[in-house]
Amino acid sequence: MTTSPPSPVADDSPVGDAPPRDLALGARAAAVLVFGSSAAVLVVEIVALRLLAPYLGLTLETSTMVIGIALTAIALGSWLGGRVADQVDPYRLIAPALGVSGVVVALTPLLLRTTAEWSPALLLLVASATLLVPGALLSAVTPFVTKLRLTSLAETGTVVGRLSGVGTFGAIVGTVLTGFVLVARLPVSSILIGLGALLVVGAALVGWRARRWRRASAVALATVVAGTLATGFAPGGCDAETRYHCAQVVADPDRDSGRTLVLDGLRHSYVDVEDPTYLKFAYVRAFASVVDTAFPEGAPLTAHHIGGGGLTFPRYLAATRPGTRSLVSEIDPGVVRIDRDRLGLGPSVTTGIDVRVEDGRLGLRRLAAGSHDLVVGDAFGGVSAPWHLTTSQALGDARRALDEDGLYVANLIDHGRLAFARAEVATLAATFPHVALLGKPADIGLDPTASSIGGNMVVVASARPLDASAVQKAMDARDVGWRITTGDALAAWTGNARVLTDDHAPVDQLLQPHPVRTAR
Repeated sequence: MTTSPPSPVADDSPVGDAPPRDLALGARAAAVLVFGSSAAVLVVEIVALRLLAPYLGLTLETSTMVIGIALTAIALGSWLGGRVADQVDPYRLIAPALGVSGVVVALTPLLLRTTAEWSPALLLLVASATLLVPGALLSAVTPFVTKLRLTSLAETGTVVGRLSGVGTFGAIVGTVLTGFVLVARLPVSSILIGLGALLVVGAALVGWRARRWRRASAVALATVVAGTLATGFAPGGCDAETRYHCAQVVADPDRDSGRTLVLDGLRHSYVDVEDPTYLKFAYVRAFASVVDTAFPEGAPLTAHHIGGGGLTFPRYLAATRPGTRSLVSEIDPGVVRIDRDRLGLGPSVTTGIDVRVEDGRLGLRRLAAGSHDLVVGDAFGGVSAPWHLTTSQALGDARRALDEDGLYVANLIDHGRLAFARAEVATLAATFPHVALLGKPADIGLDPTASSIGGNMVVVASARPLDASAVQKAMDARDVGWRITTGDALAAWTGNARVLTDDHAPVDQLLQPHPVRTAR
């Protein structure tokens, strides 16, 4: 007796247990869920970089860490989401995934800033959690939705391909929208709280569709509480969140007209709004000592400044050298607005000062050959440096823009082994015939009995020799407390440090941040 073989499965046979028809997920709703959840992952990733920058620096390592955690979350969520979707009704999982993600996203500013202020050692752990949890849950939405849409083997490729494409497009939109629109117009805390609210709204809608109102309402209430906490109690508040910085203007309690511009927790500029000749920071007094020694007293200069900050030195030149023309390349339009609104940069101050919102390297390239007496580099912060301004090619543009007697003066910041500062001096020595370094004796190798402290140093480069003794006298008169080194002593200090080029400039690895966030 023989039995007939089983009938082949038709191409349109169901895959698994299809959801009840009244709970079926339409193609449009599926696309919206996948698009929105994928976009949200990238919004959180980019904004997390801005939240961490004040504490870890906007360095290659910080960016690599955040990208790595985000990719881990995407991989983990996609993998586990697919496995869970095969065991549990995916419709029951979408709303909780969106809702919990919304709560965590809304709480992220509070969690990160509080941890950074009160327990810095735990910052990386908390940052990883605030990226992993919403990233994994939001990435799991795609396999959940895919499972619900896969009702026939005949359309497997179409469904998977369409949803994969929609998710990728959502990630692109989230990236572009955040980088070009949201960050420029909204504080990062508002972006995350708003995104958290949108995710909870999505959870509520899915919960209503799945007839789970009670759970969705609880998640919505939790998000409201999270948003209130994040806005009302998070430390690290800013006067303004610019495109690149959390900015504050702090009044000097000892000087009524004194103002300090604080960017990402670091003092970047000190401005006396009534007396531009008052220079508080040591490195700015060193700038003045070099320039006033190298050029005739009171003679007007043509100067280009890479980095604006509070425009302390351009104001000084305008006040002490009438007729000076200073062109400033400042990349952050928000800082320029603060200069005008909070630091007294009115028409009477801006005579001869032209501020352009542009990248410093691009500003250098636009300068005509031999057109400037002075190029001032002041774009380096305490925990990060724009590497493309440190290379021999960038410094070559600076030398090209200077006339025969022109001077390049730059503020350097480094700690630890001072590997970045040594490399930058080596790069300048390969570009200019004459280089000098100003700094604390222990930092520049003039006090072998003391260990290096680190912090600010000023490097000077030119095609003509610099009168080191005159510069030293000028610094002593200004009570800078620094020394100057040149020639063989500087070459010995530099050692075999590498020359930085556009092809190889590992500035983030060379730069040693201070263990405590100190002033510039």
